[in-house]
Amino acid sequence: MDRVREMSEPAGLIDLLGDWSSAEGPLYRRLTDAFVRAVRSGDLRTGDRLPSERRLADALSVSRATVVAVYDALRGSGLVETRRGSGTRVSGGAAVHRVPVDGRVRGGRAGAVIQRLVAQPPNLISLGQAAEAGGPDLARALLDLVREDLPGLIRDAGYHPAGLPALRAAIAAHHTAHGLPTTPDEVVVTTGATQAVTLSAQLYLGRGSTTIVESPGWPGCLDVLRAAGSRLVGVPLDSDGIRIDRLAPALAEHRPALLYVMPTYHNPTGALMSAGRRRRVAELAAEHGVTVLEDSAHAAALAPGQAPPPIAANPAGGTVLTVGSLAKAVWGGLRIGWIRAPQDAVARLARLKALNDLGSPILDQALAARLIPALPALAPDRDRLLRERLATMTRLLAEQLPDWRWQEPRGGSVLWIRLPPGTDAQIYAQLALRHGAEVIPGATMDPTGAHDNYLRLPYSFAAGTSAELVGRLSAAWAALPRSSGR
Repeated sequence: MDRVREMSEPAGLIDLLGDWSSAEGPLYRRLTDAFVRAVRSGDLRTGDRLPSERRLADALSVSRATVVAVYDALRGSGLVETRRGSGTRVSGGAAVHRVPVDGRVRGGRAGAVIQRLVAQPPNLISLGQAAEAGGPDLARALLDLVREDLPGLIRDAGYHPAGLPALRAAIAAHHTAHGLPTTPDEVVVTTGATQAVTLSAQLYLGRGSTTIVESPGWPGCLDVLRAAGSRLVGVPLDSDGIRIDRLAPALAEHRPALLYVMPTYHNPTGALMSAGRRRRVAELAAEHGVTVLEDSAHAAALAPGQAPPPIAANPAGGTVLTVGSLAKAVWGGLRIGWIRAPQDAVARLARLKALNDLGSPILDQALAARLIPALPALAPDRDRLLRERLATMTRLLAEQLPDWRWQEPRGGSVLWIRLPPGTDAQIYAQLALRHGAEVIPGATMDPTGAHDNYLRLPYSFAAGTSAELVGRLSAAWAALPRSSGR
């Protein structure tokens, strides 16, 4: 589909308008300002045809009068023109200002999610991050670090591009205990799991490459792969993980450079890939010469034996990179992740890491080295807390939003909600945002259109926040027009 035709479809335009809905002021003024920004920045180009007033009003869940006022304002400023028979288009006289790169990925789906993370609008309950507050174990470990380790650490030069040796040893021991024998030389430390995915993409992908991904998937990581120049090919999942009957022909047809999967508590479905499925993924990847990037960001929170060993533990002979993180196991503010990989890959990843930031902060790494050995002991309390919060969230949803459906996740901290057939979750997300709740619609996580009536909903909030959140979601649901599929 060419660009002009795409802009006549509301879904494509909504992505370019960005986070207009949570701004201040009358709706028509917020929306007008968003159009002006899109035209001035060049996101909307001369000749791009805009949706009809009625279609755009339905897509944004605003009145037609609001869109009429917006288009009138844009015509008055010379940014658009309307001709009988050809609709409303961006005017050839619209001035375009060259703007610096702002981190958005062309064709990406995570732009609005990232912008709200940066801007942090007040009084908004965000469902973009399934994050929890740090616990008392984190505070105790930090105090012990200052008392016992700090004098030695500050005598160190502070540059360890591959990671602090003590932390690399702790990560290696952690993987070994979970069924993946590992040495410290097979570990490179990163600033969070996202940087681990970014470095891996930089190493294995390039413009024109292809990556096979699970569909749906987390848009932030998918945008990282797109930013490396890769074309994404989605393969669906079932309760055991990525479907082998669809993966095998995709590998043969597309000859990808990388296979990106999330085997342990997939985001957003909560699926746990079975041991047999992990073995077949490893075998197929080795057979087709494809590097596997397994994102195991949730696995660090588990005790040994709670999940099957990583894909890398299968002796198929292929290259497998295993990403880990402490964000889910300890605290999102402790930006420590890692990649477990063959030694030759670790050396190249460490060079890329050095080019990025010369190494992650040493004090953070030293704190992580203290915490990782304690993770198995923390797992039971964390599991209990998440089960309680899952029960609270599902009870509130059943009481206030009985039309919504979900499968109880095998683990993780999110629900994959199915709205009634015909409901457009992207339209509902616009309304929810105006009611103070940020939801992630299925269209953002699966651009194929297979999950347009789904949304992602974290359940790891404290009880009071969950009650407030569901109240806002219920109010937005009540305001959703029946024309949107309710």
